[in-house]
Amino acid sequence: MLASALMLTSALEPIQVDAEPGQGVSVKKYGSGNTKVCGDRLCSEPESQESGSTTNADNDNDDVKDNDDVKDNDDVKDDDNTNDNNPQMQYQNKSENKLKHQWPNVHSNVETAFNEEIVMPTIASEAFIHPFTVVIGNCHIGKMVFVAPTAVCRGDEGTPIHVGEGANMQDGVVIHALETVEKGHNIDDRRFSADGDRLKGDDPRFTEGYAVLVGDNFSLAHGSMIHGPAWIGDNTFVGMEALVFNAKIGSNVAVGVSATITGGVEIPDGKFVPSGAVIATQEQADSLPERIGSPYERTNDAVLNVNQQLAEGYDTQMDLEKLILEREKLMEKGMWETSMPHP
Repeated sequence: MLASALMLTSALEPIQVDAEPGQGVSVKKYGSGNTKVCGDRLCSEPESQESGSTTNADNDNDDVKDNDDVKDNDDVKDDDNTNDNNPQMQYQNKSENKLKHQWPNVHSNVETAFNEEIVMPTIASEAFIHPFTVVIGNCHIGKMVFVAPTAVCRGDEGTPIHVGEGANMQDGVVIHALETVEKGHNIDDRRFSADGDRLKGDDPRFTEGYAVLVGDNFSLAHGSMIHGPAWIGDNTFVGMEALVFNAKIGSNVAVGVSATITGGVEIPDGKFVPSGAVIATQEQADSLPERIGSPYERTNDAVLNVNQQLAEGYDTQMDLEKLILEREKLMEKGMWETSMPHP
């Protein structure tokens, strides 16, 4: 069976690679720049090449010729139909999403038995998406959202994922969800309505439900994980390294550092989950103290203020396109150097 991977030679130049394990690769170039086969993978190659190498810089459909790095039985070829047969490239090319800072790690999901629809993320133009953010598939990022480096919204299993307005996803945050459909059948309790009702598979609202919904003006602090099915209300703070899985959290809630909320529980509005607490029963959820008067009473307000200023600053003061290109050049240089023979 052919394995497929999307590789990059520069910030906006994807290369589709199809390879059988241990065999050659079929290379289709969608941008300028040279490629080289290194064993059973691709690596970058400088513009200047040793005498005897085969190049065709003027042709976008360059054939990659057999060389010392490719076994005699490796078939390295250019396939004019690769782009047409690749749903990933089709949806990237046809997408009408206008991302302020285009970045290849914002892309569609892949077709699977549990998720047959290929969808591009929808990102509000007013949102700030850092170049090191990853947004995949059926994820919606709302207005005035700050998404920090290494944060991930991965809508390729349980879908859809909705991130509200005026919020922040800090470094290392992960949003993901269990599959919501299996062999064409809706799975009970894997989606919430917009109002926070947990939905059965035969509920007519299921098709409009959410595997993960996070409301407006929330903060997800460094390293926190929201794994659906999950629903989080407005003006809620989730602390560093906290975990929310199979749970509903109301509005105006503060979740302390490294807390765990799971087991299908519902946290009422205005509650405080102490740092390190494990809330896995509804009895535990109902006995939580109020946020007002807790150490986290005003935490979300302060965090929102900081991250809104960061978003505005990064958006207006930094040339992120230049940052992307410089990063890719360094990566290509490193890949070339590590592919060279060692004494």
